[in-house]
Order: sequence, then C-alpha cells, then structure tokens
Amino acid sequence: MPARAIRVSDWLFALAGGVLLTLMTRFNAELAHRTTAVYASWAAHGVGALVALLLVAAVRARHARREPVLDDPVRGRTPLWFRLGGVPGACVVVLSAVTVNGPLGLSGTIALMLTGQIVFGIASDRFGLLRIPKRRIAPTDLAVAGLILAGSVLVVAGGA
Repeated sequence: MPARAIRVSDWLFALAGGVLLTLMTRFNAELAHRTTAVYASWAAHGVGALVALLLVAAVRARHARREPVLDDPVRGRTPLWFRLGGVPGACVVVLSAVTVNGPLGLSGTIALMLTGQIVFGIASDRFGLLRIPKRRIAPTDLAVAGLILAGSVLVVAGGA
C-alpha cells in the first residue's frame, strides 16, 4: 500500500481541530466555573445540536436541487450501541469542565484527553474495536504514542 501524501489541508484541519478543542474546553470550563459542570455540558451540547441541525438543513437544501440519490442499502443495520457515543462524550465534557477549574488546568486536561484518545486508538487498531479493520501496530505508532505520553506527563507534572 503506497504511503498517503500529506496535504497542507490535513495539517490545517488538524491545527483548526486542536484550536477549536482548546477554545471549547476553555469556554466550557469558564461557564462551569460560573454555573455548574452539568449546566455547562448541557449548554455546549445544546449549541452543538443547533449548529448540527443548521448544517443538516443546509446540506439537505443543497442536495434537494440535485438528482435524487438511491437509498443506502446498509441503512437500518446499524447496531444500537453505535448511537451511544454521545453518552461518553457528555461525560467527557462534564469532567473536562471540572478538571480545567481544578489544579490540573487547561493544558493538563487537554494532555490527558489526547493521551486517552491515543491509547484507545492504538487498542482499536490492534484489536479491531468498533468494527474497524485490525491492524498491526508499527514501531512508529508506538514511538509517536510514547512521545505524546511523555509530553503529557511533562505538562501534568509541571503544572502541579
């Protein structure tokens, strides 16, 4: 399999995602500081739901002018547990609002979130979790994960 060329847009999307995650976590923590973590989570998810509905409406309006698309043959076969991603996501939002306002701070919270995503991603690749294809873990994958973990430890330990 040929290596995929890294495009500038990949880097820009990654950078934008990191900036948006940091801003969202900071704003949510500020709202949690002034109210409660649960209220801040509801507010974040409410705003996210409104934006998602607007995007769905915009995409539907755009596609309504095109030719109709045939029905998806896989529709209706999605397991129920696939739809439960919002539950852990809501817990992450509440917990991040609590930890940002605690001694861990914003940097430590984001470092731990990143660490958790890396570890779960490697486990998912190795064991084929969530129906993704199993993949052998390359030494470079472990090196990258190790560097991110080491950086996270420095951020968390340095902030304490």
